[in-house]
Amino acid sequence: MRICGGKRLMFQVSVPPISIFATIICLTLPFLPPILSLQSAVNVWPKPRLVSWPKPLARSLSTNFTINSPYHQNLQPAIIRYLRLFRTEHHHPLITPSVNVSTSSPHLQTLSIDISDPAAPLQHGVNETYSLSISEEGETANLTAETAWGAMRGLETFSQLVWGNPSVVPVGLYIWDAPLFAHRGVMLDTSRNYYGVEDILRTIEAMSANKLNVFHWHVTDSHSFPLMVPSEPELAAKGAYGPDMIYSPSDVAKIVQFGLEHGVRVLPEIDSPGHTGSWAEAYPEIVACANMFWLPAGSDWGDRLASEPGTGHLNPLNPKTYQVLKNVIRDVSILFPETFYHGGADEIVPGCWKADPTIQSFIANGGTLSQLLETFVNSTLPYILSLNRTVVYWEDVLLDGIVKVDSSFLPKEHTILQTWNSGTSNTKMIVEAGYRAIVSSSDFYYLDCGHGDFLGNDSQYDQQAGGESLNGGSWCGPFKTWQTIYDHDITYGLSEDEAKLVLGGEVALWSEQADPTVLDARIWPRTSAMAETLWSGNRDEYGKKRSAEATDRLNEWRYRMVSRGVKAEPIQPLWCVRNPGMCNAVESS
Repeated sequence: MRICGGKRLMFQVSVPPISIFATIICLTLPFLPPILSLQSAVNVWPKPRLVSWPKPLARSLSTNFTINSPYHQNLQPAIIRYLRLFRTEHHHPLITPSVNVSTSSPHLQTLSIDISDPAAPLQHGVNETYSLSISEEGETANLTAETAWGAMRGLETFSQLVWGNPSVVPVGLYIWDAPLFAHRGVMLDTSRNYYGVEDILRTIEAMSANKLNVFHWHVTDSHSFPLMVPSEPELAAKGAYGPDMIYSPSDVAKIVQFGLEHGVRVLPEIDSPGHTGSWAEAYPEIVACANMFWLPAGSDWGDRLASEPGTGHLNPLNPKTYQVLKNVIRDVSILFPETFYHGGADEIVPGCWKADPTIQSFIANGGTLSQLLETFVNSTLPYILSLNRTVVYWEDVLLDGIVKVDSSFLPKEHTILQTWNSGTSNTKMIVEAGYRAIVSSSDFYYLDCGHGDFLGNDSQYDQQAGGESLNGGSWCGPFKTWQTIYDHDITYGLSEDEAKLVLGGEVALWSEQADPTVLDARIWPRTSAMAETLWSGNRDEYGKKRSAEATDRLNEWRYRMVSRGVKAEPIQPLWCVRNPGMCNAVESS
């Protein structure tokens, strides 16, 4: 809200009269049992925390429908966007619901938005609560939110409630909604394969529709350095795959602003000291074991130089390492206003550091690899904190079995650890140590798993007799189905106090075998499953897992995402949708 002379400046947008062909959307009523037919369900995804709709009634939306809202520079584009969606989406459901449309009630003319704290910035922990009320009579629906970001969530919900020709909305409806977890994200690796800006924007838009709020951008790695850093331009000029595969500062500004207009934070990750082989194209003197074959002939796994092709670790003993890295950190903090900075610090491979002569001398004089990592962290973490950032690291920095730092180097009030190994046990270890956690367990949330491996001349696949499937051909196989993701409880096995340290979760798409041609299908609708569990949970009002009930709703939501331009993969044959219950594992009684 902008206050001018004590007056509230209102922003109003009108929808011109339009011709709409007959459509009806599905709605989901959480008070009814899971076996309820989708024909009478209120299908909002993620499922709201509280829905009251005692009678299946609806009435028409005016062709001159407007939205009244206090002015907010990021909410205003969202209002325009959603009104355009009302005008052009024309969603036709897979199964037509049974709803009584009133012909006597006046048309709904206005959605009135009220925001308590319009100045609240988009940052971790911002209040996303909203309530939506559409009465049986009257010309105005009311959307109330604490912040502009909560209002955006409410607008998305309203957009999923519009149907018909003329357009209609449910009435006598009340929704109260708020997320269970503050951090709900998608991690995308843009180093191994490049994604254009439009691909990233499309992903952020789909995230917003699923009420996700963090785009974790793993922008650099050993394979390429596609980010143009103004003070270190040679890193991208020499480390990117090509001049047409670089994210310029203007590209970053566009992505960050797009995120703000969709309620999605853009969290940058500059992984270091490992995963930095691409830095050697500009600064070979600061990178150990760069451009070497990852698994020397005759070597055991413990003697590898990297865990996959693409070698290179920054050398913590070279002062120039910190000169370059601090320039990168400073510029990234300017490019990205996000208050979290992800420093990576995962997968320190002993063989890589041991291949460097200066590190060999350090070890010969009694030094250890863990001391090297402690030197690195102690030389960079305070600088990151001086830029008013909270540091996020992958779990390895504390939990790795060989190279890790003492917890005294990681102040708990300024450090967040992101899990990816050992299922729920590593989350437990992190919160027991008093750290906040973001959960990205590869057992549940890694979207690249089960798609094979990318190594060439690999004889393990020469199995004429069949038999073992090699776990999908990938280290983290099998494929993580949407049900696997939906049924995962990220606080499983934690005490109530420990669970409070879990900020939320992220799915991760590593891009060894992904690029823009498969991006949408790899992410959606499996990520929608996580989105609902982190927003409103995966259990019904009786405490039972609701993945069975969610199947029909996710089919409908996937179909709607496709109509919005997201090429989400199907989860069932269309026949299953048209024949509810017939594709279940167990026949419903």
